[in-house]
Amino acid sequence: MSEPNEKKAIKIGQIGIGHNHAGAKMETVRKFPELFRVVGYAETDENWIKERGGLDAYQGLIRMSADEIIEKSDAVLVECDVWNLTKYAKKCVNAGKHIHMDKPASGTLEEFKTVLDTAKAKNLTVQMGYMYRYNPAVQKCLRLIQDGELGEVYSINAEMSTFHDKPYKEWLTNFRGGIMYILGSHMVDLIVHILGEPKKITPFLKHSGLDGVDLEDNNLAVLEYDKALARVFISSVEVNGFGRRQFVAAGSKGTASIYPMEDPCSMTFSSTEIATQTYADMKERVQLPPPEGRYDQMMKDFYDYAVGAKRNPYTYAHDYLVQKVLYEIIGGKACG
Repeated sequence: MSEPNEKKAIKIGQIGIGHNHAGAKMETVRKFPELFRVVGYAETDENWIKERGGLDAYQGLIRMSADEIIEKSDAVLVECDVWNLTKYAKKCVNAGKHIHMDKPASGTLEEFKTVLDTAKAKNLTVQMGYMYRYNPAVQKCLRLIQDGELGEVYSINAEMSTFHDKPYKEWLTNFRGGIMYILGSHMVDLIVHILGEPKKITPFLKHSGLDGVDLEDNNLAVLEYDKALARVFISSVEVNGFGRRQFVAAGSKGTASIYPMEDPCSMTFSSTEIATQTYADMKERVQLPPPEGRYDQMMKDFYDYAVGAKRNPYTYAHDYLVQKVLYEIIGGKACG
């Protein structure tokens, strides 16, 4: 007889191994056999099988068709090439399966809305793969805002850049908006969560032409609100861009600054009580919990959402709005 609070593992499969986060997601769910029983994975592209099929994440797993994965699973990790994400997510929710869907969504905004509406009608979990929702400093920042420690938020500065090699930039040419579409989505997710839908969006999508690859690789978007401004800077041509990734929220009572965002993650906080001199750098370093796996808590929460133990704070309406704002920034659907 099971203990009252004993967890029962759910059956989970993965559709696609082509997404940049696919292998790491599978590695993560396999770390928690008490939560997930992995039934296998699907991949139709033999090039991905040659490139990634031998990863440790997939050792010992059965390769199936997407339809078999859907049939045998309670929940599905949708981790295919970005341009196919919404197509497979739709198949999963139509079959009554919870989904972890990597980002950003694909297809038209209407197609993504159909996925969300179907999931909502069937009470199915849709968890989008925005990993910064689980960044400990971001979570602390959101709590400070919720608790009123920052006062009214007037400004958000979000930067998520990298110095990408030529093959990656060539891959980015598949998408309208280039790197803004792929990485800017992470920052839009957080900004919309804090400030809601912007009144006006002004994008600046620039082509540097570095390495002879023509794409939007040096980008800025300004999101305007009644009183606030949010700036999203996303580049593929910034040396040490990864080390300069940052998220800064400033309000009437204080400022929370996360810089850098990962490896290591560092955060400072300043309030009107701390910053008593106008022309001085006065702040306190925020103690953060020890780091764990990048996707550990995300996958634990996915389990809890699927079994009804927790409610996803990122609603269907929120996920729709993120995609709507992202598409407005890049000037229409990105792929498909």
